[in-house]
Amino acid sequence: MPIHDWTRVPAGLFHHFHQDWTIEIARALNRGRLSKGVDALVEQRSDRANRVVVRHHLGRILAVIEIVSPGNKDSRAALRNFVEKTVDFLRAGVHVLIVDLFPPTPRDPSGLHKVVWDEFMEEDFTFPPGMDRMVASYETGLEQAAYVEPVAVGDALPDMPLFLTNELHVATPLEPTYQAAWDASPEGIRMAVETGVMPDSEAE
Repeated sequence: MPIHDWTRVPAGLFHHFHQDWTIEIARALNRGRLSKGVDALVEQRSDRANRVVVRHHLGRILAVIEIVSPGNKDSRAALRNFVEKTVDFLRAGVHVLIVDLFPPTPRDPSGLHKVVWDEFMEEDFTFPPGMDRMVASYETGLEQAAYVEPVAVGDALPDMPLFLTNELHVATPLEPTYQAAWDASPEGIRMAVETGVMPDSEAE
């Protein structure tokens, strides 16, 4: 299932999809991808969007998966809040996977990865031609590394490594979970995203 252009519809519709997608990701990880005693849970952030949190024996956080919503980038304060929370996780030794299906804004002109990674080391980063979305997996602890995959609308999402320790990672099935969440979405949402036309509420 190619990535859709979610900028065509109001942010609230992506929020609905976002909720389902996080649940699908947690389910996929819990179906044999994680070792015994390690569990993926869907937890609510302060801005009401969900994240996937991978915990050891339902306690210590090993890793976090964040799916970026438009609200995370619609103001300088919102972007700063997202970046600071991500950096706090990484500095605490929690590995992070970020999925950003929205194009850069004036607040992250080179993409969200560049803003996050600049907190650790400043490196040049530019999107390849025709690509302006990205997924990024961050390994932290004894080593710090970022694994970034630029993508475009129409691309399939790659499986991304989700680090649990510096020696161990699992593949996060972004594409099949995206497909599952899409298939479960109301027909009206799917049509609006695909056509860029919202239903006419006045139509009979």
